[in-house]
Amino acid sequence: MKTINLDYTAAAPVDQGVLQAMIPFFTEHYGNPSSGHALGETPRRALEEAREKVGLLIGAEGVDEKQIIFTASASEANNLALKGLVAANKKKGNHIISSSIEHFSVLNQLKSLQKEGFEVTLLPVDRHGTVDPAQLAAAITDQTILISIQTANPEIGTIQPVEKLISVAHENEIPFHTDAAAAAGWIPLDVKKTGVDMLSLAADQFYGPKGAAALFVRRGIRLRPLIEGGIQEKGLRAGTENVPAIVGLGEAARLAYQSLDERSQRVSAIRDQLKAGLFKEIPHLHLNGHPEKRLPRNLNISVEFVEGEALLMRLNMAGIYVSSGSSCTSQALKSSHVLGALGLPPELAQGSLLLSLGKESSKEDIPYITENLGQVSGLLRNMSPLYHQHLKEGNDNARVQ
Repeated sequence: MKTINLDYTAAAPVDQGVLQAMIPFFTEHYGNPSSGHALGETPRRALEEAREKVGLLIGAEGVDEKQIIFTASASEANNLALKGLVAANKKKGNHIISSSIEHFSVLNQLKSLQKEGFEVTLLPVDRHGTVDPAQLAAAITDQTILISIQTANPEIGTIQPVEKLISVAHENEIPFHTDAAAAAGWIPLDVKKTGVDMLSLAADQFYGPKGAAALFVRRGIRLRPLIEGGIQEKGLRAGTENVPAIVGLGEAARLAYQSLDERSQRVSAIRDQLKAGLFKEIPHLHLNGHPEKRLPRNLNISVEFVEGEALLMRLNMAGIYVSSGSSCTSQALKSSHVLGALGLPPELAQGSLLLSLGKESSKEDIPYITENLGQVSGLLRNMSPLYHQHLKEGNDNARVQ
């Protein structure tokens, strides 16, 4: 049976070049980078080279790449940024601003911080999922100590006007953190140009290993460590570093930087062809997220009169692997908080599919995807009372875009 992966946001294979770079650090260069003898020299040098490579990807080269702290996940990096900053600065205020469509690694810790007495403002988004800089400015108080808004949403693909949002924050002398896990390796990032104070990313989103991530921290930003112990990672993240994974993160960042424009242009072109094919052949589709300002590999659609979970299972039987939302919510069997924030009606939110492409994606697969999604949609609609009611009331050829 033919198989097509359209769920690369959830997981992607490790690039072969990345894997080859990692292997010697499992066997030959196995030393502890904190050791004072020769066995620690190569691993220690490898960590600093990885920092430089990550710095290149995010525009920190020659500026603050030494302030890149390695973590085990973007979730950990987000927690270190938010909880670490408010713990170190709680005497200055107790107000945090974020957005309503953040990843749960931001939203859930904000709930925890609220229980500790912090005030949280979650900014609304427009129907495309964009945060308005004017609303950010209006939300700031004399107690605001941190603003955290993602670079791009992993579920609907919308890219935020981060540079404008950072400008608003800095006009009020407030540090700004951005979760760039979905964006890193796919769109240009430049911490020097934007002036962002903290930025999170993860290797597995650009063909690196799972369990390797990083937090960029601009000099002058005070954080309290979440994991205390030794002096690793500038004292902000104790514990012996996972050198093979960090080497993989660095090599994946280097390769992503080198191929960023070519990879993004190729994948976005395939994405656009797939979108055009689906909307041409299948009625009653709705595009979720910004029509232009979106991640190159992201296509999020709602299929009217059908539940996303049923679509997912039927497509899985045809060898087409998709998600009914972000990988962190797809097993919850409830509407996405992101789609709800867009104001999407529940019946459309329940019928959402996230199609995320990768560098392996091919335009030759588009006819197979279109044909099978069309057949599955038609089959499930024929079993839907809502669809039959629609046929009695309206025009079956309508398409929502």
